[in-house]
Amino acid sequence: MKQINVVLLISALMLTACKMNNSEADAYGNFEAREVLVSSETAGRIVVMNIEEGQSCEKGFDAVVVDTIQYNLKIHESLARRNAAVLRKDNIEAQVNVYQQQKKVLQTDLERVKKMLADGAATTKQLDDIEGQILVLEKQILAVKSNLAGINAEVKAIDAAIAQIQDMIIRSSIKTPISGVIIAQYAEMGEMTTPGKPLFKIANLDNLELKAFISGEQLSQVAIGQGVKVGIDGENGQMIQYEGKVSWIASNAEFTPKNIQTKEERVSLVYAIKVKVKNDGAIKINMPGEVTF
Repeated sequence: MKQINVVLLISALMLTACKMNNSEADAYGNFEAREVLVSSETAGRIVVMNIEEGQSCEKGFDAVVVDTIQYNLKIHESLARRNAAVLRKDNIEAQVNVYQQQKKVLQTDLERVKKMLADGAATTKQLDDIEGQILVLEKQILAVKSNLAGINAEVKAIDAAIAQIQDMIIRSSIKTPISGVIIAQYAEMGEMTTPGKPLFKIANLDNLELKAFISGEQLSQVAIGQGVKVGIDGENGQMIQYEGKVSWIASNAEFTPKNIQTKEERVSLVYAIKVKVKNDGAIKINMPGEVTF
C-alpha cells in the first residue's frame, strides 16, 4: 500500500512539473531591431569603404566616402570667379574715389567763382559751367555705384554656391548615424553611387524589441512601462528568460499576422505590442519569443 502511495505521489509531481513546463505564455511574436537604412546624398565613385556586415561601429564612424574631386574643382572655379568679381569691385571703388575727388576740386572752384562773380571778376557762364560739371560727375558716380551693387550681389551668389559645394563635400563622407552593427551592405568599393542609393543598414542590437500580439481581453493587463517576462527557446527545450518592458501598444486592432498560431487565430482581431529587452547576444533578429505578463 505504501509503495502504491509513493508511485501516486511521484506521478502527481511529474504531472505538476509537466503542467508548469508547458504553461502557455500570454503572447507570442518575433524580435526586431530599430534599423537605420543609410543612403548616399551625393553622386560619384565610392573611394573608401570602411565597413562590412557584422562589424560593430560607434556613432559618427566614417563608414563610406564618395569621390569629391569634381566638387573641389567647382570650388576652385567659383573662387576664381569670386576673385574676378572682387577685382572689378575694387576697380569701380577706385573709379568712384577719382570722381569724388574731382567733384571736391570743382566744388572748391565753385566757391571761388561765386566770390569772383560777386566782385565782378567772373561771369555767370563760368559759374554755370562748373555747376554743370559737378552735376555730370554726380551722375557718373551714381552710375558707377549701381554697377557696384550688381557686383556685390554676384559675390554673394558665388559665396552661397561655394557654401553649397562645401556642404556636398561634407555629405560625401557618410558616417554611421547610431552605434550598432552593420547588418547589410549594399555597395562595394569602386562602385558608382547616386543620391538616394542605399549603402548599408545598421541596427542597435544591444536592445531588441519583441513584437507580439494580444487579444482585446488582454489589453487591460498591459500598460506602457510595465515589466514582463520574455522567453526564448534554449538548449534541450528549456526556455531562457529575460526581463522586458512594454515600450509600445497599438491603438488600433488588426488581423493576426499569418505566421502567428493557427488559422482560427489568424482571422481574429488583435493588438500589437512591443517589449524592449536587453540583449546579451543570444537574441537574434526575427527570432521567435514569448511574453508572460
